[in-house]
Amino acid sequence: MEKKKLLLAEDDQLLASLLTFRLQKGGYEVQLSANGKQVKEYLAEHTPDIIVSDIMMPYFSGMELIAFVRKELKLQVPIIIISSAGNEENVLNAFELGANDFISKPVSPSELLVRVARELNKN
Repeated sequence: MEKKKLLLAEDDQLLASLLTFRLQKGGYEVQLSANGKQVKEYLAEHTPDIIVSDIMMPYFSGMELIAFVRKELKLQVPIIIISSAGNEENVLNAFELGANDFISKPVSPSELLVRVARELNKN
């Protein structure tokens, strides 16, 4: 069976390494992007099965990413937002823009794996 492709947009190198390692162990092919510019470049040529993104990133925020994927690219790829800015306003804004899920930091890699699998199994 072909591995599911996951785009991870996270600028915190330590967290990105931890999540990448855990997601790869979970059987996913992970493309890591450290900033919004890399995300846009990747999405110009690839369509991942799921996107996991931080809200606060250089060049292009997670909120802008959701809007870009939904309105510009018109993709229905599941998007999970992870953020330390998990206040009600950000959570509601993310869902209004088209996010499928929102996880507040600190992120448990095991919880992320469960939520990724759940979103992929919906489709």
